[in-house]
Amino acid sequence: VGFYDPIKNQSCLNVPAILYFLEKGAQPTVTVRDILKRAEVFK
Repeated sequence: VGFYDPIKNQSCLNVPAILYFLEKGAQPTVTVRDILKRAEVFK
């Protein structure tokens, strides 16, 4: 549902898909949670 390139510090996220999976009970890892916070998916 997306990618993060740490060398270029670039990410591409499919936010609707991410929110869908989170609503269905998906548990993001700490790293994924940090990426989502940085992208302001989580406030």
